[in-house]
Amino acid sequence: MPHEHRHIRSLGVERPGEPYFFGYDEGPAGDGQLRLDLLYTGLSAGTELTFLKGSNPYLHSRWDDWQGLFIPGEPSAHFPVNFLGYMEVARVVDARAPGFSNGDVLATTFGHKTGHTANPAHDLLLKLPEGMDPILGVFVAQMGPIAANGILHADADQFGASVPHLGAGVEGRPVLVWGGGTVGLFCALFARQGGASEIVVVDPSPFRQDIARRMGFIAMGEDEAVRHAKSAWHHKAGGRGAEYVFQTRARSDSLHRCLQALRPQGTVIDLAFYQGGMDGARFGEEFHHNGLAIRCAQINRMPRPVAHAWDQRRLAQETLRLLQAEGGAIREHMITHVVPYDGAPDFLRRLVADRPDFLQIVFEAT
Repeated sequence: MPHEHRHIRSLGVERPGEPYFFGYDEGPAGDGQLRLDLLYTGLSAGTELTFLKGSNPYLHSRWDDWQGLFIPGEPSAHFPVNFLGYMEVARVVDARAPGFSNGDVLATTFGHKTGHTANPAHDLLLKLPEGMDPILGVFVAQMGPIAANGILHADADQFGASVPHLGAGVEGRPVLVWGGGTVGLFCALFARQGGASEIVVVDPSPFRQDIARRMGFIAMGEDEAVRHAKSAWHHKAGGRGAEYVFQTRARSDSLHRCLQALRPQGTVIDLAFYQGGMDGARFGEEFHHNGLAIRCAQINRMPRPVAHAWDQRRLAQETLRLLQAEGGAIREHMITHVVPYDGAPDFLRRLVADRPDFLQIVFEAT
């Protein structure tokens, strides 16, 4: 019953290579709160597998927010890691906050947990529109906004504080999206919605190239994409290559290829999460001679000129709008695995051991 205590399970990592379920008891919702039951939770493989493999920087250092520095030798995360995840869809089972009703289906971020007590004053909670497949809600609160923020960085580069709408910076321009994973394909979808003249999704994987093509994009390998940008995209006053490359592939050699694909004074909008060194990126070559730029775009950092007008909630609303237009294709092509929640630990073990082809993995509450 909603007013009783309940047991919550949370998918975490006991030690490197070993996922497990952690449990705790939770009391009833208080005034101004919502009790939520999990429906779906998406795996952010690029981030979460770093905890499973033991390579996440928080396991080896501490982020000092005041200084904006990682402090080595002072890990801020330790095994066991009891909470992971930020792509959830849940149903309200006890609404004690204004504006919400029992039965509402919400997109939010609370981790791979079977339930959560939410506070609308602090949590990002977005109601899914009537008729939308609820599994699509895993993209709304975090993953879609990550990609949208990349597009917003290009908008701010072109328009400063006067961005008229999301995607204005790529309108009429050809762009490369480096990496055909979930973030990359969402970047491509937002660029298409913004009116980019040509969009090429770049990935060495034939599996991911095929998905990109089925979603209506041109897809190429890395070397081919550099040749294409330098031969097909030329500007009378600006040389050859792409104005923007959205880099989502966390490899330094891929970053180097992104730089090679740019026109002089072009920009890489970098959304990748690099964990190793940068031996593959060479800054004494095209980066230096063509006067290129690399702009890191992370979800907790909106472009400074537009930070007063854009936040994660607004980017989530843009994600909902995109899902209403493209949801059928996203559900058909991008969600490649739907796994029962109870089977998540075994699935993750196989994922790390066997490395099957995948795109978006979703755990479904049963």
